[in-house]
Amino acid sequence: MKPSLGKKLIGLIVVFSICLIGQTLLPVFSYASLPDELHLFAGRETDLKVAAPVDASVSEHPEVLQVNLSKNGGGLKDESKSHSVHLYPQREGATKLTWKLFGKIPFKTTDVTVVPDLKVVPGGQTIGVKVKSAGILVVGHHLVHSANKTPISPGETAGIKLGDLITHMNGKSLTGVNGVADAVLEAGKSKKPIEITLTRQGKVLKTKLTPAFDEEDQVWRLGLYIRDSAAGVGTLTFYAPDQGVYGALGHVITDMNTQTPIVVGSGEIVQSNVTSISKSESGDPGEKRAHFYKESKILGNIERNTHFGIFGKMSDNPEHSLYGKPIPVAFAHEVKEGPAEILTVVDGQKVERFTVDIVHVSDQSQPATKGMVIRITDKRLINKTGGIVQGMSGSPIVQNGKLIGAVTHVFVNDPTSGYGCFIEWMLQDAGVVIPQKKQTTNLKAS
Repeated sequence: MKPSLGKKLIGLIVVFSICLIGQTLLPVFSYASLPDELHLFAGRETDLKVAAPVDASVSEHPEVLQVNLSKNGGGLKDESKSHSVHLYPQREGATKLTWKLFGKIPFKTTDVTVVPDLKVVPGGQTIGVKVKSAGILVVGHHLVHSANKTPISPGETAGIKLGDLITHMNGKSLTGVNGVADAVLEAGKSKKPIEITLTRQGKVLKTKLTPAFDEEDQVWRLGLYIRDSAAGVGTLTFYAPDQGVYGALGHVITDMNTQTPIVVGSGEIVQSNVTSISKSESGDPGEKRAHFYKESKILGNIERNTHFGIFGKMSDNPEHSLYGKPIPVAFAHEVKEGPAEILTVVDGQKVERFTVDIVHVSDQSQPATKGMVIRITDKRLINKTGGIVQGMSGSPIVQNGKLIGAVTHVFVNDPTSGYGCFIEWMLQDAGVVIPQKKQTTNLKAS
């Protein structure tokens, strides 16, 4: 039986309505990706790509930000599939952008903070890292063989776990392992337990530990393996001359045994010299082999160890820099897929440029370590290193004349590719950029 003309007409109307709704809703999904918060540099124009028919206006403090200015003086009225909203930050301050559907219906509000324009000197130098923890890090348990007793670990019996940071013994602050031996000997002879203060995952805990006498070595033991320092090599990311600070590594320093972040008590970064490269292969990330000595030139101190690297004071632009003057930095929303370059050392102390492609950019309005995926395209670097190697973490990523981030991770199964973090998050941890309202960090560097 053939359908009637009325049914055909109803069917066509339904199909037309579905198509119309689809075309109307398609931009709405793009609106959801508009930022809740936005940081801009004063005096530095930028464009935000949005789906039409959306427009924006400044709803507070118009002296801070102007919208839709263009060199030809016209606004952006194009209602094609997409366009760019042009933002011109005028001065420091806070304001709000109100996004409107079809230029009339308020849709979303973005909090905008305009900060002073910022320029830093990109690094690339290989550095030696020497850090001392703010206490004694527990990296293992061991059994003590006492007379006529089952071997025990006094530390484990006291509830002390791997990764705990012992900060005090009998109320005295610990600055190194040197103070431990005296406290253990005194407790053993007096047959009194040691009052232990430690931190575990940010919480302060207290316990009592009674040392055991080791009959084999004739000494009192805690039954703990402990460490108070770490050393290695990495790459300097930036030096901020106006603030006298630096950032390096792009990822947290963790203890090799416990994989817990090291809480910095003190430390320094020094000049380092690359002696050879162990090339990356699938399944093996390779590494830079570098030397630094006691007499190596100190470049700066280490004050913080965060998810985005190490940070501290630095008074001068280090030697071998490719830049004599600072260059602009880019916020996360300014980073684009496409060509870029990294700065790093593969021989001696010479910093070189190598081409890369940014193949993916994550939409991050809050700090997270894996902000972009990069692929090494420079054949010189691939021939020399096989791709990204250990020790290259922190190598600056530069795009369109701006410092945008740092190399952080390598893909184990494809060493020509890896992750980078946005420079914005490193600048926050360095204290150069004011943090956004909502701040979380996640992921642990590999």
